[in-house]
Amino acid sequence: MSGILGRKIGMSSVFGPDGQMIPVTVIKAGPCRIVNIKTKEKDGYEALQFGFETRKEKNTNKPLLGYYKKNNIEPASILKEFRFSNTTDYKIGDELKADFFTEGEKIKVRAKGKGKGFQGVMKRHGFSGVGGTTHGQSDRLRAPGSIGQSSDPSRVMKGMRMAGRTGGKNISVTNLQVVKILPEENIILVNGSVPGSINSIVELIKK
Repeated sequence: MSGILGRKIGMSSVFGPDGQMIPVTVIKAGPCRIVNIKTKEKDGYEALQFGFETRKEKNTNKPLLGYYKKNNIEPASILKEFRFSNTTDYKIGDELKADFFTEGEKIKVRAKGKGKGFQGVMKRHGFSGVGGTTHGQSDRLRAPGSIGQSSDPSRVMKGMRMAGRTGGKNISVTNLQVVKILPEENIILVNGSVPGSINSIVELIKK
């Protein structure tokens, strides 16, 4: 489950060796600075805690600011921990960048999907609607229809698909191929679409 953090830039396309156009998502991967190292002897598991991007000291609370200053690390905007099978090769202050991955490698990308607010059943669950377009049914075109039973059990069952808040949940997409890496700019191009809106934070995880 080793990985790093990145920020989704947008989508583009590149041409493969055979001349075929490949749709890609552009992600700024890192640099992620190691803030803390978890070891099996001390913490019971091995992991690296990364700080991604920077935050002004005046916008950082005092306990967290002391946590950074203890290791002489600049305050980070986002803290995230990833499990690593071996942490002996790393030390606090090291940076992991886009070259953490290799071209052609398959990775998993996890991010929070776009929030769509409160939506009806047609948008949220793909219902077709009820009733016709004539004979007084114009107010029922996008209605959910019946949601319960009659006298027995006289209640709405749990899990009934109804209108409600849509999106805004964590989504994982596996088997996305790293098409190209631009190490000078910390940019990786991933084949296919990545969840989340532009400028959202994404987790890039090795398989």
